Amino acid sequence: MAVAFSGGVDSTFLLYVAHEVLGDRAIAVTSVTTVFPRREKVEASDFCAGHGIRQVIVEFDELEVPGFADNPPDRCYLCKKALFSKMISVCRAEGIDHIAEGSNTDDDGDYRPGLKAIAELGVSSPLREAGLTKNEIRELSREFGLPTWDKPSYACLASRFPYYHKITAAKLAMVEKAEDYLISAGFRQVRVRVHGDVARIEVPVECMETVLRSREDIVSALQGFGFLYVSLDLGGYKTGSLNKGL
Repeated sequence: MAVAFSGGVDSTFLLYVAHEVLGDRAIAVTSVTTVFPRREKVEASDFCAGHGIRQVIVEFDELEVPGFADNPPDRCYLCKKALFSKMISVCRAEGIDHIAEGSNTDDDGDYRPGLKAIAELGVSSPLREAGLTKNEIRELSREFGLPTWDKPSYACLASRFPYYHKITAAKLAMVEKAEDYLISAGFRQVRVRVHGDVARIEVPVECMETVLRSREDIVSALQGFGFLYVSLDLGGYKTGSLNKGL
């Protein structure tokens, strides 16, 4: 079996268990894309190397998928359909007929059009099928000694753009640089949402005072990356906050 492996909490747990059960008959397949930060690729590769798991890299450019850059509400469906179709082809060339991905039961409670594409392609979702929640996966990961057990939730960089706002390579690079800067400054759970020339920073409410104490440095850094204005969302960090627009 091949596991679609991003290096996040869910796919790391799934890959670890698959490798424990199947040994060398389980491999990781990781996409290197325009919406996948470089730091995540490095962490994913380091995990595979550290656990002796063979990793297959799939090069993929979402911006070449028809309709993706226009950022419609079904953007994730368009992306997942194209990406997993390519992954399936690569895996079959490797002699592997089964591919799994790491969504969990909590994903059923949000707007996740990508799950439809996964189902249409026959990709399995073992964690959802087992009824595991995110918290349960974190707890099991901690018991197994996985470094990702307390890793902050993450999503592709395209999720930083309000629907129907054009996604470009330049804007994606700005988001990646801004979030890398904030993560390096000590903010573990952070999002930089893009509203034209405005960067809207989301951090947990308890981290807001820290942002304000570093206000001048943050504004200077993000403006240096290309944003004209920098704002702090007083509502705090929320997963899928841009789905409110639907």
